[in-house]
Amino acid sequence: MVATPGDASILDRDVRLAVYRKFVEDARPPTPPEMAVELGVATLDVEASIRRLADGHVLVLAPGTPYVWMANPFSAIPTPFEVEIGDRLYFGNCIWDALGISACVHTDAHIRTYCPDCSEPLSLDVRDGELEATSEGVIHFAVPAAHWWDDIGST
Repeated sequence: MVATPGDASILDRDVRLAVYRKFVEDARPPTPPEMAVELGVATLDVEASIRRLADGHVLVLAPGTPYVWMANPFSAIPTPFEVEIGDRLYFGNCIWDALGISACVHTDAHIRTYCPDCSEPLSLDVRDGELEATSEGVIHFAVPAAHWWDDIGST
């Protein structure tokens, strides 16, 4: 069912699904005009939906714009957490999200990052839903999960 401009909850659902589908298919989020065409609604309605989703902590917008920056676990911009799945390269916002991309796509993945202390390259593989560390390391979360949304862009 495609949303009509007057049905915000259905539009919000459709916009959220469009964002995640585009991330999975193309490793990037769709723009509001792309979603408007896909969903058969006005761009302004899509932008309003995106802002509602951001207010609900479903998406994170690039500051001052209606463009998706994060749809956890996906990042629209390159980060130090590269996730290679087949011929696609995704970016996670942190190591937790990088692992989440493999879980979200239900596919094996190769994750590359580096040690923030010494810059040593680190890599992980996810095979059949299991983590196979190809480097030694410790996953550390500097900010408690209860405070991630205090400043999600720097968490």
